[in-house]
Amino acid sequence: MTTLIESMVATLNTKPRFDDRVILVTGATAGIGRALALELGKRGATLVLLGRNEAALDQVYDAIVAQGGAIPAIVPCDLSTLTSDQAIELAEQIREGFGRLDGVAHIAGILGGREPIQSHRPMQWDLAMQINLTAVFRLTQALLPLLDESNAGRIVFATSSVGIRVEAYWGAYAVSKAGLEMFAGILSQELENTSQTRVFTVNPGGTRTKMRAEAMPGENPSTLPSPEIVADAFLYGLTTDAGAFHGQRVNARDLMAALGTWPAS
Repeated sequence: MTTLIESMVATLNTKPRFDDRVILVTGATAGIGRALALELGKRGATLVLLGRNEAALDQVYDAIVAQGGAIPAIVPCDLSTLTSDQAIELAEQIREGFGRLDGVAHIAGILGGREPIQSHRPMQWDLAMQINLTAVFRLTQALLPLLDESNAGRIVFATSSVGIRVEAYWGAYAVSKAGLEMFAGILSQELENTSQTRVFTVNPGGTRTKMRAEAMPGENPSTLPSPEIVADAFLYGLTTDAGAFHGQRVNARDLMAALGTWPAS
């Protein structure tokens, strides 16, 4: 195991708590985002749940409260139209409501269609770039002042194998994730000596989600780990211990192998 994986296993085995920490999760209504929000709620975090479907947000809210978690805040927000002014307004609302922000998990994303560049639909291209990259920039920029006021601000990005490996027909999704890789890398260098906020990047790999089914329609979902298993890697990225691995990237499959969670032990 690498030093990073060793740290992840050791930290997760202690069942870390997130009491008195305020954490924003994007894409909180489904897949990895929902699984992460529910787990953080169990562990004492106060959640800011961001998603575009208010009814689905209400369901996650109810589930967190039912399991004894702190009362979360819900933020209906369509990242496809998010402006910088709206992101700044959200940051102000968090400051007014909680007085702090300790972590952000950027989970929301769309596939945008697996299409050849020559015939890629421009509208899908623009949408994928906006949701997967531009909205991440706008939210991060607006929330950084709040995170910097935390004693252990954390930002976790969901990336993809095709963000670092060229593979035909992954189109806008791959390009947006490649941009995200560069964004996270630049941000981590810029924060190194100017802030206590730390950056961590997770490649979840193939996961039993709606997006994966859209990308690989012929794949048997039972061959893939559930979002609840994959969420462990993101959970670690929000811990104090993750600060020692600022700017690093982990493949969730490596962690799952070390923990023995997939294939199920």
